[in-house]
Amino acid sequence: MKFSYTDILLFSLSLYILLRPSSTVNNQSIYNSTTLHTPNNKLTKTNRSLCECNLYTSIYDNDPEIQKVMDNFNRQTSQKFIEYEKRMNKNRQKRKEQCDKDIQKIILKDKIEKELVQHLSPLETNIDTDDIPNCLCKKSLADKVEKTCLKCGGILVTAVPDLGVLGGYGVNSMVQAAIAAGMDFATKKGLEAGTQAGIQAAIQGVINKFGLNTLGGKTLQEVITSKTYNEPMFFSGEIISEYILKCDSGIDRSNGGFRVFEEFFPGNNDMIMKSISASAGDIAKESSKVAANETSKVTSTFSAQKTAEATSATTILSNPIVISFIVLVIIIIILLIIYLILRYRRKNKMKKKLQYIKLLKE
Repeated sequence: MKFSYTDILLFSLSLYILLRPSSTVNNQSIYNSTTLHTPNNKLTKTNRSLCECNLYTSIYDNDPEIQKVMDNFNRQTSQKFIEYEKRMNKNRQKRKEQCDKDIQKIILKDKIEKELVQHLSPLETNIDTDDIPNCLCKKSLADKVEKTCLKCGGILVTAVPDLGVLGGYGVNSMVQAAIAAGMDFATKKGLEAGTQAGIQAAIQGVINKFGLNTLGGKTLQEVITSKTYNEPMFFSGEIISEYILKCDSGIDRSNGGFRVFEEFFPGNNDMIMKSISASAGDIAKESSKVAANETSKVTSTFSAQKTAEATSATTILSNPIVISFIVLVIIIIILLIIYLILRYRRKNKMKKKLQYIKLLKE
């Protein structure tokens, strides 16, 4: 029987409680045995003989506190014994089950050995060494290579669809990038061509409508630029300034470009200037339209050209990234073929092994 330290402490505590009241009761009995009489101031002693007391009766039998302690102690002790008995029964059951399992394994092993000896005796001459499974510690180099290739092939089989998607996305992204670059180039070329066409249209409009080859003492090519060819206020201001300068200098305007405006509005300078300003604004509008048309035309031409270049097979196949991707796909296809061949061989071997095991079981 085993006791824990809690049981020992409880027992010592109950023993201490039992012993302590005994001394207290003895002291009380001594104190009560002497009776004081106030009138005579003399002590009266009462003697008790042994025959008056029950020698076999304990003074703690009728003490409720002691009875409570004893009951608590007995209850805890019995509870500990019950728990201990449960644990022992549980351990015994576990050991019994484990022992039964071991016995069953030994019986099954002996039975299998006897059956193998009976079945293998007539089959020993018909068994090929290649049909018997190899030991794990004696694998050949071919088996190791086959297993490694099977692992690599399995990984590649799962990765081929993703690789195809990524490859197609990559090629499409490169084509789209090339098309976008071609569009930017076409837009830039269109703007340049449209600006030049607008400048030429503005120069030609000034010459045709006003017969002027210079503005402010400068040639039209110097004055009309990419920033001013589509500005109506610029043309109005420059041409009106040129008209005022000729009027002030007294130059003959009978054969000039301003003769038409003077014939329509003779002697009315305000209307002449308004007409000149309106005609100058028309030059800016016409040059803007010419520039827009030329820009659209050139942009469309270069866009079609660059798009055809970007989507042509020669351009795509000449890209180093596309070439690398094609080589990678070819390598993966070769490895996939090797994987399928090795998997087929492995299935045949496993089939032979299963047939052999089935034969042994029969």
